Amino acid sequence: MQQSKKSINPWKWVPTLYFAQGIPYVLVMTVSVIMYKRFGISNTDIALYTSWLYLPWVIKPFWSPLVDLLKTKRWWIVSMQLLIGAGLAGVALLIPMPFYFQATLLVFWLMAFSSATHDVAADGFYMLALDEGQQSFFVGIRSLFYRFAMIAGQGLLIVFAGAMERVTGNIRFAWSITFFVIFGIFLLLAMYHRLALPKPASDKLMGKVDNNKMSKEFGVTFLSFFRKKGILLSLLFLLVYRLGEAMLVKLAQPFMLDPLSEGGLGMSTEEIGLAYGMVGVASLVLGGILGGMAISWKGLKFWMIPMALAITLPNLAYVYMALFQPEQFGVILACISIEQFGYGFGFTAFMMYMIYMADGEHKTAHYAFASGFMALGMMLPGMMAGWLQEMVGYQWFFIIVTLLAIPTVLVASLMKIDPAFGRKKEKIE
Repeated sequence: MQQSKKSINPWKWVPTLYFAQGIPYVLVMTVSVIMYKRFGISNTDIALYTSWLYLPWVIKPFWSPLVDLLKTKRWWIVSMQLLIGAGLAGVALLIPMPFYFQATLLVFWLMAFSSATHDVAADGFYMLALDEGQQSFFVGIRSLFYRFAMIAGQGLLIVFAGAMERVTGNIRFAWSITFFVIFGIFLLLAMYHRLALPKPASDKLMGKVDNNKMSKEFGVTFLSFFRKKGILLSLLFLLVYRLGEAMLVKLAQPFMLDPLSEGGLGMSTEEIGLAYGMVGVASLVLGGILGGMAISWKGLKFWMIPMALAITLPNLAYVYMALFQPEQFGVILACISIEQFGYGFGFTAFMMYMIYMADGEHKTAHYAFASGFMALGMMLPGMMAGWLQEMVGYQWFFIIVTLLAIPTVLVASLMKIDPAFGRKKEKIE
């Protein structure tokens, strides 16, 4: 115990751990879409196959107990980071191959499973290695560095890939170099965490486990989730609240990359990195911060419908861009900022509702089940987004996406929430 206390310095590992947690997620979910678009893959195939990459996060609650039973969480963190690093090297090596699409998709899928497992281990380790006071203090730090990973992945990495495209004149070779670079960075992170992560006494194997008892407990927990009051409406909310966003996010960058003649904006890879990965993420973070402050002021119930409108109506910015195809970079930046700010602000209600519905016995497990339905709500609409866009064109696609505000706002208006939930409690003098 003495040794673990002496080796613990959260500033040495919390920021890098959550930066490492964010990188594979953004690579699998966002960077892969841009890369395949640059390789000339159709929007239908991009949306369908990259949406399948959500599956590990959908079913994560079902295998997450294994992280507790097999090995320590520290072991899982380092092992998954090495596995993700190997996956990044695999993508870099497979890009030049004739069968690159199928092969890199398979590697991305394995990376997604590794990343989802890493999420479980990292969040569990965070709670074991820090006391309650430290957990509260570092919750903002871990969130900040996760956002830095988004900026690095969607921003700096895409700008680098675009620069390599320009310098080499070979798109596939440029992306192969990019993945080798991120492989090197991730390998260094894994090696660093092998040395820097503390060894808390509580991070140990559970010993001999009664499999029958564990299965029974899991079954009880699982069934208790579906027996919650109003569960069908709650599940509908989880699946519908981000319906429009789930479709938009799969086609936003392909729309910007497509030439003007095909209804797109004709932007370069570097411009995408600057616009979506930096300005867009900054607006998203600002919206999230203000959303949290708003809920702590008036409570979730007060803000539910305004936040449902905030996450849907700013999609009109894409309708505007599809109709008028602005070529001024500043106008495009403003449109992206409006949409991302609205998404960040409105998404706060979604996250708070998951906390609200998970409250009670088995809180952690029920939150995990809710997060699985959250991922399913992104996966299913995203799969058909590319097909729909190619059927109707970008203009009508974004109009349809905006009209999906109707089911989102409708289901948000039906939610029954304690008016005091989320509101900051007044201090009694």
